[in-house]
Amino acid sequence: MQFDAQWLLLALAPVFLACIGWEAWHLSHTRPRTASNATPDSARYAWPDTLCNAALALMHQGADKLAWLVAVPVYAYVYRHFRLVSWQPGLVAWFALFIGQDLLYYVFHRASHRVRWLWAAHVVHHSSVRLNLSTAFRQSLMYPVAGMWLFWVPLAMLGFTPEQIVAIVLVNLAFQFFVHTQAVGKLGWLEYVFNTPSMHRVHHARNARYIDRNYAGVLAIWDRLFGSYVEEDAHDAPDYGIVKPLASCNPLKATFHEWLAMARDFARMPDWRSRLAALFAPPDWCERHDALGLASVTAPATPVGTRYGVPENNTEGEFGSRNS
Repeated sequence: MQFDAQWLLLALAPVFLACIGWEAWHLSHTRPRTASNATPDSARYAWPDTLCNAALALMHQGADKLAWLVAVPVYAYVYRHFRLVSWQPGLVAWFALFIGQDLLYYVFHRASHRVRWLWAAHVVHHSSVRLNLSTAFRQSLMYPVAGMWLFWVPLAMLGFTPEQIVAIVLVNLAFQFFVHTQAVGKLGWLEYVFNTPSMHRVHHARNARYIDRNYAGVLAIWDRLFGSYVEEDAHDAPDYGIVKPLASCNPLKATFHEWLAMARDFARMPDWRSRLAALFAPPDWCERHDALGLASVTAPATPVGTRYGVPENNTEGEFGSRNS
């Protein structure tokens, strides 16, 4: 009987839970408790946060199963009518699939920090002020609406079947569970090859030098190749979460707070260009738009190098994560 790859993450659930149990025990024995009036240890488990992560994981799994019902027929259609290559089963085909999907994951992940529509789903994963293995479960049920599944369509064009695409996506996500921890330090030469806990701690940090960095799924080479790599600095410890804290462990608020904010910004914009920008421009576009509008009261001339009142080629910031 053939194993359904769509159940891979659920099949690995006992392994994930055992790792979480070990990490919680390890942290309780190796990290001193903080005073009641001190900042909580971001590595330690807290029931409200952990239960929120678990609820978000279940919601995400349900949405994912429904999304595959739509995505798999699309992949099958593209595979049948538009594939460019027909692979022979074997190591070469598997390696090409792995490399192709990991590169596309990097593209998806980077876009999720630079396109507000995608960020509205991805912000859920960044909204906790803690980072431990349970944070890997903190996913959004809105990923299918945001369009995550569209990023894997090129794999069907490259000659991979829907079953192979689903399997490699889930393998990639399963690997990423293990990088959500503060219990593991730097891993020597592995830091140059793979996404590691140290590398991913940087990605979850809201420190100015760390934001919008280290988008790797499995391989670290993409960040180094495309200039988005930053090393974790012992003198600048990661501070986790988003700059505008969620301040809630309600999974529904975590899921929908940015969608609601985006809808409000869309509704208040004066024309269609700015409304579309509120949805698809970088996530901090609306705040920069407002700041320039306020500045124009005293300086009405449009600054050189801007268009529609917003600086072009601005790569600084993401809504709720970089802006203050």
